[in-house]
Amino acid sequence: MATPLNILIVEDSPDDAELMLLQLRRDGFAPTWRRVETETDFLAELKKLPDIVLSDYALPQFNGLRAAQLTAASGLNIPFILISGTVGEDAAVEAMKCGATDYLLKDRVARLGNAVTRALEQKRLRDERLRTEEELRWKTTLLEAQLESSLDGILVVDRLGRKVLQNRRMDEMWKIPRPGGKNSVDVAQAVFDPDREKHPHQFIEKVAYLQAHPDEAGHDVIELVDGTVMDRYSAPVRDAAGKYYGRIWSFRDITERRKLEAQFRQAQKMESIGQLAGGIAHDFNNILAAILGNLYLARLDAAEHPEIIEHLDNISQASKRATDLVNQILTFSRQNKHERETVKLNHLVLEALKLLRASVPATIKIQTDLTETPTVLANATAIHQVIMNLGTNAWHAMRDKPGTLKVEMGVMEVDVDFAQSHPDLHLGHYVRLSVSDTGHGMDAATMERIFDPFFTTKSVGEGTGLGLAVVLGIMQSHDGAITVYSQPGEGTRFNLYFPVYESAVVAQEIISQPIPRGGGEQILFVDDEIALASLGKKMLERLGYTVTMKTSAQEAIAAVRGQLFDLVITDLTMPVMDGVRLGNQLLQIQPLLAIILTTGYSGVMTAEKVRELGFRDLLTKPSTARALGEAVHRALHPTAS
Repeated sequence: MATPLNILIVEDSPDDAELMLLQLRRDGFAPTWRRVETETDFLAELKKLPDIVLSDYALPQFNGLRAAQLTAASGLNIPFILISGTVGEDAAVEAMKCGATDYLLKDRVARLGNAVTRALEQKRLRDERLRTEEELRWKTTLLEAQLESSLDGILVVDRLGRKVLQNRRMDEMWKIPRPGGKNSVDVAQAVFDPDREKHPHQFIEKVAYLQAHPDEAGHDVIELVDGTVMDRYSAPVRDAAGKYYGRIWSFRDITERRKLEAQFRQAQKMESIGQLAGGIAHDFNNILAAILGNLYLARLDAAEHPEIIEHLDNISQASKRATDLVNQILTFSRQNKHERETVKLNHLVLEALKLLRASVPATIKIQTDLTETPTVLANATAIHQVIMNLGTNAWHAMRDKPGTLKVEMGVMEVDVDFAQSHPDLHLGHYVRLSVSDTGHGMDAATMERIFDPFFTTKSVGEGTGLGLAVVLGIMQSHDGAITVYSQPGEGTRFNLYFPVYESAVVAQEIISQPIPRGGGEQILFVDDEIALASLGKKMLERLGYTVTMKTSAQEAIAAVRGQLFDLVITDLTMPVMDGVRLGNQLLQIQPLLAIILTTGYSGVMTAEKVRELGFRDLLTKPSTARALGEAVHRALHPTAS
């Protein structure tokens, strides 16, 4: 089968052109062709990309040398064969210099087929070489782009350990010059800096070992004296046949990743401790509810015996301390939601400092600089707790000698730069509360752990390790942040940041009113602990209500089916059926029934959610007689409240 061939012929003689075509047909080609005689026509046809150019040496308006030059200058890989009856040896050499692929004499046109075949093969080889070179250039460019855009520092060394390549990130990490000529140095010198790495001898030993064992890869983690932590990898470089050429080293800064991992571990620890704290709180609050409720009843019965009331007051104080301890555990475990209101922070701090002054020795001087500040959303009890915890810690840090506790307050604006270094804060205005002391200070290792629950530097029996963990929990629940600055022998300074609450109205103190009393309304009190059920019945009866007591959900359902009640108070956590399911079933029996849920602790249930479910309120144990009486009054008289 004939081979197709697209030919551009530069020839002024049609007969000579026909002889060329005839010979090519004889040699197995099927030519298509165009014949031109001028440079203009030649350039126009050359753009159509013929397979080959066959050109006469001399034409009236054009010549073969010019055609060869134009073909070469086009950059197109098109073979050019010069064919002439008069060309001599010198002219042929000149034609080759101008870019001709071959030349023939017209009286030897029988060689044309071989010359064309050879020229086309040369064209194929050139095309293949150009494709290979272009592919190599692309791969080289891609490799360089990958190296230069890599976030890892990359260093390539030869089999003797001399640098041959490094990327820009490597320059930035290690501040070493690019390789080249006499500046190429040993890899150990390239990335070994005894003033930066904590364990420099280990790196030298590793480099020596890997250079002596080219088949092995290496990975380790290094720490620099400035705190930077790096993953360091090393792998041999071999070609497809397995020949060893050198080694590639990569260095990845994992400092931030290590910090995030530490934060994640801390979060997991806090989550598990929080779950434990929630379980403890539930059971302990039930116990405290029984104690405080019976104390209330005992006071009523012992009104004429002041000596007994004094003992009851002591029990009450101890019980309140136990309640505060449970709240502290829930606070540091992030499971205690503080109800906040708009307040002037400096007023709360002054109140707390009065309490603190009474508990610290006179050798500790308290200085204050509390300017009037904008309002913030805060819980008064939580702020008191913050000041007491920080003040107590400061006292312990200064108790070996006289010292000064300084409390300052002011307003600052968190800008972009400050927010970047303090990710817990957003842009805007904050009230900054600073508490500093002149105590013994802390080293870096201690500062890393001060907010860990149960971590303490105090002696056994002097501290629980909850103080700063509680403070951190409070600040996070207040949408704020806390920072600490300390040096051994130079004291410690805590900065606490509270977001300013714009256009706020400071809450006014509510004057205490008598506990609301009932008028014989029918109340069903449900709790699976008989002691708490009995206590609730007695307290409500003292407040003027008619109370029926039940200790299971099944008994409560039966009671509501057989009697009309004005209100049901039920525990949230009970065996077989919880308070929510019980309440829903009771509402199906008596749709207008008012229901209050009580709980020793719930990590998910809030008063708002309880109301969304169709109930009146959520009462947290241990609750006082006042809290119980007011909750019942609100439930029975929703319009009035």
